[in-house]
Amino acid sequence: MRISTKITFLYAAILMVVLILSSVVTGLGVFFSFYHQAEVEIEMSMQHMLEDFQSGRMQNPAFWRKSPVMPGVVLRITDIAGQMVYQNDDHYPSIEIIEANEIGDPPFWADQNMRVSELKNFSIYHAKATVDYQGQIYQLHFFRTITAERNFLATLQKFLFITTLVGCILALVVGYFVSKRILSPIRNITDSAREIEVSQLGRRLEVPQTRDELAVLAETFNHMLERLERGFEQQKRFVSDASHELRTPVTVILGYSDLLSRWGREDAKVLDEGIASIRSEAENMQELIEKLLFLARADQKRQVLHKEILDMGQLLEEVMSKMKLVTKTHSVELLECCEGLVYGDKVTLRQLLRIFLENSIKYTPAGGHITASCRRLPDGRTLEIILADDGIGIAKEDQQKIFERFYRVDSSRTKGTGAGGTGLGLSIAKWIAEQHGIVISMDSALGRGTRMHLLVPLAEDSEGKKAEI
Repeated sequence: MRISTKITFLYAAILMVVLILSSVVTGLGVFFSFYHQAEVEIEMSMQHMLEDFQSGRMQNPAFWRKSPVMPGVVLRITDIAGQMVYQNDDHYPSIEIIEANEIGDPPFWADQNMRVSELKNFSIYHAKATVDYQGQIYQLHFFRTITAERNFLATLQKFLFITTLVGCILALVVGYFVSKRILSPIRNITDSAREIEVSQLGRRLEVPQTRDELAVLAETFNHMLERLERGFEQQKRFVSDASHELRTPVTVILGYSDLLSRWGREDAKVLDEGIASIRSEAENMQELIEKLLFLARADQKRQVLHKEILDMGQLLEEVMSKMKLVTKTHSVELLECCEGLVYGDKVTLRQLLRIFLENSIKYTPAGGHITASCRRLPDGRTLEIILADDGIGIAKEDQQKIFERFYRVDSSRTKGTGAGGTGLGLSIAKWIAEQHGIVISMDSALGRGTRMHLLVPLAEDSEGKKAEI
């Protein structure tokens, strides 16, 4: 069932319930009102007559010349034998007829001390009282006709029933067209979304002018399409770049394999060169695959981090010491180092520092200088680490792109530095920084070197994160 049909039936059902309740309440209110009025008139007449009997005013002939009861109330007095003593209306149905047509189960709104009789065209509300007057027993019969009210109530019931029926039909008809009109933008959104394929992710839904839920839905859907488009483009670029990166070592390995199969058996020099080259390319492929797997796990949120309290200053000092041992062509120096307890994963934080330092060595000509320092900022909650070099620097237009996967600066700028790589290291560094709340900024220009600034939150500022983990 369509949503418009569901909404139509729902609102029609609600309106039907409201109309039925209103009709019932109105009908019952009218019935209570009319019956209550008859009850009041009979009760007042009975009370008046009983007081007159007790006071003896009925002995005065003038008392009977005017009606002793309220207008509309019929009074009949009979003796103990049932003989009529007095009546104020000769044309009214007899007591026997009225009692013969008495209802055994009167309406619940009727007074339980009174009785209701139903004749052909009207209803009679009646009650009686017994009095002892001068040693004689008399019965006082009081009648109140509600004929006009009964006809009115029957007409009112028919009117309320017809009104309810017409209201429900109108609710169904009007509700269907209104809901269909209101939901037409949703159908348009659905049709547009159905037409958008993977090859058409550049299309966008038309946002309604009214700032309602449908406009928010369209904007949200467009935002999702933008993210999907970026994701697909990134995926295509990622697959293309990964294929390109893997093609080169595979081609080299195949080339040397052919060379070895032809000349390697007779020429030991060719054999050693081929084995060394194949091993080197295999190591490069292994490094690339490990980085790709790291980023894939990070994208799927499956990369596990074992966070603990550790001294970032000590970690930087260890990394710099090992860099000094393995780097013979550059000057590596730790200028300043202070203690700074942070909450993080030791392995990935060490990897973060190595990525920046290895990039500095890679893009700094031989004989250049690589420096590092760390200090607490005046706020006492942040540790600043500065990794600097005097290498070729990074152009301003490239500074925001270097963290993209497989992005590398123009090879003409790195000519002569021996710089290579996969272009994945800084992407990994960015992910590691994000997982530890580290803010990365840089100060670089072509020919003037690069300074990387890492703002690391200290452990005292990470209590909330520790509690979560």
